Amino acid sequence: MSQQPPQRSTPSRPPRPDASMSLLNNVMDHSLDDGYAEATRRRGMEGRSKLPRTVRAKLGLAGGLVLAALVVTVGAAQARIAAPTVAKEKQELIERIEDGGRHADQLQENVDKLRSSVEAKQRKALEKHGGRRARDTALLSGAVPVKGPGVKLMVDDAKETESSDSGGPRESTGFSDTGRIRDRDLQRVVNGLWESGAEAVAINEQRLTARSAIRAAGDAILVDNKPLVPPYTLLAVGPGQKLSKTFQDSADGQYLYVLHKDYGARTSISVQDEVRLPAAPSLIVRTAKPAQTGEGSTS
Repeated sequence: MSQQPPQRSTPSRPPRPDASMSLLNNVMDHSLDDGYAEATRRRGMEGRSKLPRTVRAKLGLAGGLVLAALVVTVGAAQARIAAPTVAKEKQELIERIEDGGRHADQLQENVDKLRSSVEAKQRKALEKHGGRRARDTALLSGAVPVKGPGVKLMVDDAKETESSDSGGPRESTGFSDTGRIRDRDLQRVVNGLWESGAEAVAINEQRLTARSAIRAAGDAILVDNKPLVPPYTLLAVGPGQKLSKTFQDSADGQYLYVLHKDYGARTSISVQDEVRLPAAPSLIVRTAKPAQTGEGSTS
């Protein structure tokens, strides 16, 4: 019985150098997840287009597109039709506003003319009746312009207030300890001029009367409800040199000096050979009696 030669085993392959890196190899060889691969394969079978494949679905999509186009077209047509109407209404409104403004300006002009006419007649009546007494009354009431020797007094805010951080001397409410001129300051100055012998006084070319009011509205100073802007120029008719000295020696003149010395308010006073003051802007007659004529009339 013959014996077969022994089987020699073939030498095994040497192990791969990266055998110990099987997890990393798997990630590298299968970078795409199975789920993504399945989705990609399914999409390739169905096609990339997401359009409906059935006739009914296609008809529904077409109907929706037609409806959307119709809505957009109708909206654009309505907007185009309404645009001229809106523009016309806007133009009509603008014209009404402009007409109203012109009418208001015309009415105001008529009021000013009537007021001037009434004031002129009042002044003529004062000049015509009463003789010297009427002239004095017209002068003291501010019914007529006046000129003559007098003084010119300049009063202004302190220079530091012009460059304040608040944006200007008229934009701060807390000015009690600053060099800003207030309404009560002008009141004292004007009263001091009257007491010192002034016969007529004006501030910034606005004539003052016995009924004039100097008030504050916010940061503005009003004289008879008209705002004034610094510097304030006060003109007073009277015996120039005497009026200047009397005012500066008075309590109100000393008050103005304190404003200049302690708070930096800018002031100056000068004697003028002639100053001209306009008539008061309005003359209000509270009481009046008709002039009597004939026998028994009084002058």
